[in-house]
Amino acid sequence: MYESPNSLQQTCLDVISEKIHALCEEQMVPETGVASLTFRGNDVFFPSAISDELLCSLSEKKHLTDEVLELFNPRYTSLKRVKIKDAPITQKGLRVFKEHKIIDFEATGLKNVTINDIINCLGEWTVTNLRNMNLMNNTFLNSSKYCVVVSLSRLRHLQCLNVSNTEFNKQGLDIVAQDLHGLECLDISSTPVTDLSPLRLLKDHLRSLSMYNLRASHTEDLVSVLCDLTKLQHLDVSDDYSGQPYIHLQPTKFNVLHLLRRSCQLQDLTSLDISGKAELTENGLRNFLEVHPKLRFLGLSLTDACSFHMFIDVESQYYRPQLKVTGDATEGQLLESLRRYKDRTVFVQKTLYHLFQITPSDPEPMEPLIKLILPAMQRHPHDLGVQLAATACLYNLSRADGSRKVHPQWLSKIVTLTMDAMENIPNHKQLQKNALLTLCSDRILQSVNFDRFRCARLVMECLCSFDDPSMDRMSVAICGILAAKIPTEQTSRLGTKETYMKKLLSIVEVKTNNQTVDFTLKFTLSALWNLTDESPSTCGMFMAAGGLDLFANVLETFKKQSNDDRIQVETKVLGLVNNLAEVRDLRVKLMKHNIMKYIQELLYAEPIDVSYFSAGIVSHLVSDFSGMWDGCQDLRSLLVESLGEVVLKWEQPEGEMVAYRSFAPFFPLLECFDHFQVQLWAVWAIHHVCSKTEERYCKMLVDEGAAARLLNLVNNPSVNESVKEIAENILTIVDRKMGKRWRSAAMETEY
Repeated sequence: MYESPNSLQQTCLDVISEKIHALCEEQMVPETGVASLTFRGNDVFFPSAISDELLCSLSEKKHLTDEVLELFNPRYTSLKRVKIKDAPITQKGLRVFKEHKIIDFEATGLKNVTINDIINCLGEWTVTNLRNMNLMNNTFLNSSKYCVVVSLSRLRHLQCLNVSNTEFNKQGLDIVAQDLHGLECLDISSTPVTDLSPLRLLKDHLRSLSMYNLRASHTEDLVSVLCDLTKLQHLDVSDDYSGQPYIHLQPTKFNVLHLLRRSCQLQDLTSLDISGKAELTENGLRNFLEVHPKLRFLGLSLTDACSFHMFIDVESQYYRPQLKVTGDATEGQLLESLRRYKDRTVFVQKTLYHLFQITPSDPEPMEPLIKLILPAMQRHPHDLGVQLAATACLYNLSRADGSRKVHPQWLSKIVTLTMDAMENIPNHKQLQKNALLTLCSDRILQSVNFDRFRCARLVMECLCSFDDPSMDRMSVAICGILAAKIPTEQTSRLGTKETYMKKLLSIVEVKTNNQTVDFTLKFTLSALWNLTDESPSTCGMFMAAGGLDLFANVLETFKKQSNDDRIQVETKVLGLVNNLAEVRDLRVKLMKHNIMKYIQELLYAEPIDVSYFSAGIVSHLVSDFSGMWDGCQDLRSLLVESLGEVVLKWEQPEGEMVAYRSFAPFFPLLECFDHFQVQLWAVWAIHHVCSKTEERYCKMLVDEGAAARLLNLVNNPSVNESVKEIAENILTIVDRKMGKRWRSAAMETEY
């Protein structure tokens, strides 16, 4: 079904990255007497390619710390190409690199170290042989806030250097030009450099120069220097009008037409980026292209020039099919922009905005488009413009028919980044709505792996933060599904938060007062039902918040509704009350509440759904031999008699009425030998789910010991024959699915 499933290697790396602490242990280092993190076992060793990918994976998943970096000891790993980003590491962690022979080093966005610290933590072999270094978004400032760039002079054989978005200045450019004689690629974008004249020292071998958003000197001086760099193949002089972090003045805008008019210069150019330059003309670009036949890329984003006929009309005599262009005039230009400008906030925001306009048309294939949007989204987690446009695009893509072909791993990443957006920008209504629209998908909620508890928590926060009917409907629908899929410990954490419970109950109250049965009410009732399932603490919170009084009112209000709506409401209400009845401490309150009159009436209701849950409530109450029945023995006898009557007349419905997390709530019922009617309901209920979903429940029956309890019932001569018959039918299903070997172990177990 999917074109590109994960490789086994990538899957293993993902598992190791996610479970890194479980795969390691602390050992004392004899030389230092300090505990250090190591892999379990002494025979672990990762070759270079795997070491590099593991380090990168840990960084991407935000698991890279000083402690984790200790694992990259040369005894276990061999690093050649280091890639880390935005990691909270210090000099202590960086020292692990000193013993590796590294040829490519990328460390970006490190807040706790300076660039000087990074270089000083490299071994002599690496300093001598390093070819590529990316230090983007780091700092040259020391503790005294003095810009220290001299450490760059040690990297004598460096070929590519990226110091964009740092304090790199004229002094740094002088050092680079004088000492790094092999430098071929230089990125000084968004730095305080104003004088490019030192670059003339590199004119014989500099092949790539990026100076996006640079506060350059006068136009003529700048163009003169650039034209002297005769070996240039890539030149980026683009701008986005956004200013720069290290300069309070707006960058000087040189007129790019002066460069284009020097058409006889820079004959080796294959790539030119002049995005953001407003003064471009069609004739000027046409003339430049005519004398630069080697050009294969032209950046025209944030300009009107991308719409010139020569770039969008394949019938134009000047159209060059081999020339890739960035801009917003065509889908191809937008995709090229996303590929090239992932780190540029303004470019990404504008590109995603225009891309959103075309994604409703169901583009094919979708996965390549998603692969471009997600990295751009990930690089700008706190930018509202980027996240707003990205979440809108992802909604369009995930809801389209073509999304069925998208591999689940990419849908999982969509969910994760959508949750990041919700968490980072919680107060923006439209962004939160975009996120809910994306998440409210059966395929995503049912079939994709992601942190469901985190998702449910974020959605509940959204539900409590905004008063919007459409958002309410999506929120409760999502929570209702997720609550059934997360462990009870997590549902309890959600259900016992008072603000969440009160919000859900308030929705039910408003709908009840308005006598409105709609999707929002049904989804809210489902969410409450699933949150209280096997969670005594949530059941307690529900009672404390007045939920039982409210639910009695719900049953009274909607008992005259149309048949389908009434049945759905009654089923969900009684399903939740059944959860309450499973909690022994709540049974007295439940039995003495006026909701019991509805439960007694609905015992004989049709269809079976409503009767089933009413009988379940009665079974739990009757099985309780505590003093709550003092003076109520007649009522108890009446309930027992009614229970037996209704269960014996049931026929199995076609579909499954209910799903169970475990069979533990049935154990006390199976042992209620004083009232076979209680046992009867329990075995009927177990048989119902096992006959509908053998795959799930048969193994659960054996593993939890429920099958052994049923076997005891079958072998007990005092057990009611109807109970035995149904129990035997269940065991036949288990034997068919699991084989009969489980019986020998069960016979040795006492309950």
